[in-house]
Parts: sequence; C-alpha cells; structure tokens
Amino acid sequence: MILTKRGFQIVLLLLFVSITTTAQDFQGKAYYFSKTSVDMANIGSRQMSIDQKKQIADRMRSMFEKTYVLTFDREASTYKEEEILEAPTSQHGFGRRGRNFSGGMQYKNIKSQQILQDQEFFGKQFLITDSLPKLDWKLGTETKQIGQYLCMKATATKKADALDWRTMRRRNRSQTAAIKKDSTTTAITDEIEIPNEIEVTAWYTPQIPVSQGPGDYWGLPGLILEINTDKTIILCSKIIMNPEHKETIEAPQKGQSISRSEYNDTVKEKMEEMRTMYEGRRNKRRN
Repeated sequence: MILTKRGFQIVLLLLFVSITTTAQDFQGKAYYFSKTSVDMANIGSRQMSIDQKKQIADRMRSMFEKTYVLTFDREASTYKEEEILEAPTSQHGFGRRGRNFSGGMQYKNIKSQQILQDQEFFGKQFLITDSLPKLDWKLGTETKQIGQYLCMKATATKKADALDWRTMRRRNRSQTAAIKKDSTTTAITDEIEIPNEIEVTAWYTPQIPVSQGPGDYWGLPGLILEINTDKTIILCSKIIMNPEHKETIEAPQKGQSISRSEYNDTVKEKMEEMRTMYEGRRNKRRN
C-alpha cells in the first residue's frame, strides 16, 4: 500500500498517539531470523563438480541461517544469537572455520552513540568498540503488515563490511589474472571482491517507538522488523513487550578492546597466515 505524503504524516501521528507502551521503563524482546541466498557460481574452485559445490552451499546456508534475539529499551539493546543445542557433528573445513568468524553479543546504546561487540576469534577474546554507524535513511510512504504491526519503508546506502562473507563474490578470470599480474604476492582477496556499498531496505513500525533494530541497524522512528540487504534478509518473527522477567541490558566488559578496523586487520592477517600454511602443505604433498 502506498500513502500520500499527507496520509503518511497522519498515520505516523496516529500510531504514535495510540502507543500502548507508554511506560518509561518498558522493555521488549524481538526474535529475528536471518537468511542468506547462496550463488552456486561463486562457490569453491572452478574445477569442483556440481555435487561438491552443492555440499558447500548447504553448509554455507546452515552457517548463515540463524535466529537472533534483540532485547531493547528506549536507550540500549543487546543482540545475540539464540542459544540452541546442536547435534554432535564431524563437519570439517568451511563449516568448522566459519565458527571462528561468527559474531558474539552486540550492544548498542542510542544515548551514548556507542556499539560494542563481544567477539572470540581463534581462542582470543576481543571487545570491538566503535561509534554507532549512521545511515542516511530515506523515509518512504509505502506500508505493509508484518504480523500485527503496520510497517513503513525506509531505504539507505551502506558501506559494505570488508569481512562480511555474505556480500563476497568471485572475480571473473580476467580480473583475477590482472590482479595477480600486477602483484608480486598472492593474497586471499585476489579471487574475491566485495562491493564498496550495498543498498538497504528496512521496514519499521512506529507502534514500537524505539530507534532500535537487528545488528548495527538503528536510527528510524520505530523498531525495525525487517532488513533486506544484498543477498540477506533479516525478518522479525515474534515480539514480546514488557516480559514478566526483564533482563538487565548491560555493555560487555571482557576482552581486548579494539576498534572495528583494527579487528578486521587482525582477521585478514590470520587468513593470510592460514592460506600460506595451507599452500605450503599442498606444495609439500606434491613434491
């Protein structure tokens, strides 16, 4: 449904007036499901069979399909993967390494404009600390219903995370050959490219007037219930307002304090170290 500008303003006003969560100390929980589509053409080496690529694609989907819980109040929130019991697995390779790149609990504080993430990487604990990223949201007039909530559309352009596996794409052969020709060393990024920017579409509900959302998304006049970005969709499946047992929303404290850019550099160094070690073993077996 598309509203006129005047109609949009009236609906927005009425929704704010009709808010039932008027208590200053209210708290809520929102459950999100994250799903990323996988392009078979970008998987594995070009010599792999279709069946081999399909197996890797299934592992990647399993790694990217997760459920998260956002616990929020008017000023702060925590966002973390829902704890589930996993069956024992003998999974090797990509699946096992993927766990070293999965994020821990994320804390956002709208008042202090701060975002922190508890992150373990190859057995070492980090506390990634940065200021909240600000997106230039464009508020639209299109609406849709998500569950019992009337949602409104907003769009923005976001700088891509250099280590977000969900946005990575394989370069074509000519691009890869040109990079290797101009370089004296081989890097893990030679065959991979990441877009500089990605388009983001958000659906938010003024019925819950908090400037919160999943992951590092925030800044809209209502809770964000859906995010569409590149190949990933994050969708809210359940909301509990003012739960009987409220949680204390606190910033994480443990781990080596490090900025996002410093952490990304640390990860890249480890990736290159692993690549060098793997190639050394492979060359040794050939000899």
